[in-house]
Amino acid sequence: MRKWCFLLATLPLLFSLVACSGQSGQTTSTGGTSTGQQGKSRFDIIKSRGKLMCGVSGELPGFSFLGKDGKYSGLDVDVCRAIAAALFDNPDAVEYRKLNAKERFTALQTGEVDVLSRNTSWTMSRDTSVGMEFAPVVFYDGQGIMVRQNSGIKSLSDLKDKAICTQTGTTNEQNLTDQMRQRNITYKPVVFEDINAAYATYTQGRCQAITSDRSQLLSRRSNLPQPNDHIILNDVLSKEPLAPAVAAGDSKWLNVVKWSVYALINAEDLGITRQKFAELANSNNPEIKRFLGTEGNLGQGIGLSNDFAARIIKHVGNYGEIYDRNLGSNTPLNLPRAKNNLWTKGGLLYSPPFR
Repeated sequence: MRKWCFLLATLPLLFSLVACSGQSGQTTSTGGTSTGQQGKSRFDIIKSRGKLMCGVSGELPGFSFLGKDGKYSGLDVDVCRAIAAALFDNPDAVEYRKLNAKERFTALQTGEVDVLSRNTSWTMSRDTSVGMEFAPVVFYDGQGIMVRQNSGIKSLSDLKDKAICTQTGTTNEQNLTDQMRQRNITYKPVVFEDINAAYATYTQGRCQAITSDRSQLLSRRSNLPQPNDHIILNDVLSKEPLAPAVAAGDSKWLNVVKWSVYALINAEDLGITRQKFAELANSNNPEIKRFLGTEGNLGQGIGLSNDFAARIIKHVGNYGEIYDRNLGSNTPLNLPRAKNNLWTKGGLLYSPPFR
């Protein structure tokens, strides 16, 4: 009888301990969970902090590059500026963290950065087992190979037994292995953690070729001493959809990033530019009115001001404007939009309706 009384008396204590243990397990801030500090969404943490922590490369002109003036610029940087504009009505409320390929995912998972906007390919493994979730694609790319123009190398088959530089911690290393194995072409991989070391080795002639995303090759080539001495082969080794990413399990924060990117695309689709912004702000078009927040309450659904999209366009511009100033015909890269055009112009950019 005494044993039963003892057990009954200790049950409430046991239940209390179990409940406390379960509650503490919900406050983890690393990848794979939905909350940050004390159960908060990353969104709440950022709003309380007053600025966005954005992980970038800082090494790629046109995408993210730290200029001599100490300021970052590029398409990936403008994506961060757009998110900051949506959050704070201030595109400069961003602190950039320069991350290499190896450390970028850890920085995101541990909360060192809020969003990774760093020419990162959206793949199944990264989306399912690395603890990341991706926003819409901001640049459709493919892996290529750069060689010297006087090398006589015209295709992958000409790279037999040649040394090829690449960076570890990227999809490029595996893609190269897959393609050469499929073609039964032997080669000598020369792998670096630091992308700068990879390009320096190629420039010194210790590698006959270097492989990366074609956009990166074009960007890096523009900084070589004699850019015209190097060519990018026609072979495309892979699909590389580049997209911003956030830590997995936080749908509230993902929605903010996702719809900020969609706002850039949809604004171009609607013909809303920084120059036409003031004029279209008084439009009678119900679709434009909803998008700019003068009608409806779309912003409230993701915890933002209803004019969050208007803030983005006012401060940063639409996707086409961002592309033109960073990658377009008036830049050293001069990249045709091709697949990165709107769906109405033969490209792949498409935004769900703002309604």
